[in-house]
Amino acid sequence: MNALGKSVLIEYYGCNRDILNDGKMMEELLLDAVRVSGATLIDSVFHKFSPHGISGVVVIAESHFSVHTWPEYGYCAVDVFTCGEDIDTGKAISFLKEKFAAESLSIVGVDRGVLDVPEGTLKHK
Repeated sequence: MNALGKSVLIEYYGCNRDILNDGKMMEELLLDAVRVSGATLIDSVFHKFSPHGISGVVVIAESHFSVHTWPEYGYCAVDVFTCGEDIDTGKAISFLKEKFAAESLSIVGVDRGVLDVPEGTLKHK
């Protein structure tokens, strides 16, 4: 079986609440995480909720990075969905942990588009 891509679900706990509620900073940090990972930036959209919280997505040629924050809990959820083998998700995860000043994190990886096709036949790879 081959997978078209992989989703990595990252939960950051004990984060700096001011950072998690700053829309401009969150967008800059996600864009920097994309660059650190080696992904190819396409575009981004971010929204600040009232009274607090940010949601945003960065579209990359290889799929996307998304973020949702709950500053009131010091919590942030980041999803990284990539296709191909060239993205270093680990670098992005570590970069964001440092920038969010997170006390801890959890990571779950999920193969996406698992297909029963012969090895080496997926066209995007």
